[in-house]
Amino acid sequence: MELTAVLITMGVSFLLAVILGPLFIPLLRRLKFGQHIREDGPQGHQKKKGTPTMGGTIILLALSLAFLRFADDYSLKFYVLMIAVLGFGLVGFLDDYIKIVFKRNLGLTARQKLFGQLLVSVIICVLLYQMGHSTDLPIPGTNVSIPLSWFYYVLVILMFLATTNAVNITDGLDGLLAGTSAIAFGAFAVIALVGTEHEAGFFSAAMIGAVLGFLVFNAHPAKVFMGDTGSLGIGGGLAAVAILTKTEILLIVIGGVFVLEMLSVILQVISFKTRGKRIFKMSPIHHHFELSGWTEWRVVLTLWIVGLIFAGLGLFLHEGL
Repeated sequence: MELTAVLITMGVSFLLAVILGPLFIPLLRRLKFGQHIREDGPQGHQKKKGTPTMGGTIILLALSLAFLRFADDYSLKFYVLMIAVLGFGLVGFLDDYIKIVFKRNLGLTARQKLFGQLLVSVIICVLLYQMGHSTDLPIPGTNVSIPLSWFYYVLVILMFLATTNAVNITDGLDGLLAGTSAIAFGAFAVIALVGTEHEAGFFSAAMIGAVLGFLVFNAHPAKVFMGDTGSLGIGGGLAAVAILTKTEILLIVIGGVFVLEMLSVILQVISFKTRGKRIFKMSPIHHHFELSGWTEWRVVLTLWIVGLIFAGLGLFLHEGL
């Protein structure tokens, strides 16, 4: 029965996103909420200039309506998940809005965005403390847990900051983030349901449906982009599910594509500042493949497959060992 309910949640969320797309995309176009393309990016992306952005509102709305309808109860876990996805989504929304209003590729300043992300993270830490969430850190594949006490909340904050920014960096090609996030949430849905974490399971299912519904309009050539509204919201939701299912370390594995994207940027910056040389033709790494002659669709499909491999490895580490 629970599996049926989860599949229904996913299906409803998918249908909501598919229905909302044709309503929101023309509205975003009329409001002139078009994407501004960075000048130093791949030249092939310049033709995407003006494509409606802030489409993440479609994902967040479809997710919220489906999750509100099918959640078991409005417990503290429910609020952790909703505040994570909507709180970080709001930070992204403000960032997108400023970009569009001021017609520039930079929205919130780094300090403003960091403050918003820290504020949401701290609110979630308070909720975790109130619900008596374990501060032990389980080691995948073992029965060992490391007691972290108060430092666990520092880890939670770092998880939210790292995950939201890594997911945000990944959102650079049509359909890339929608596909890879659906795969990651798929793995966490299995983990949550096996571990009887009902809220996290239904939330993951609703997110899968929402991003796949959005992918209908975001697949190459994209009719709409999710913007930071979607990418930061997805990242916040991903970190929250990992925390509630006590798979904090496995997030690094299941979200392996996001880790690779973030590492490519970090290594590129370090290499250029220390040696004056670039490791990649352009970072994040998906742009490197583009400039190496790969089509955008080939890059996306390849990273989807890599995401599936990481998700499978994460499930094996969680269940197989």
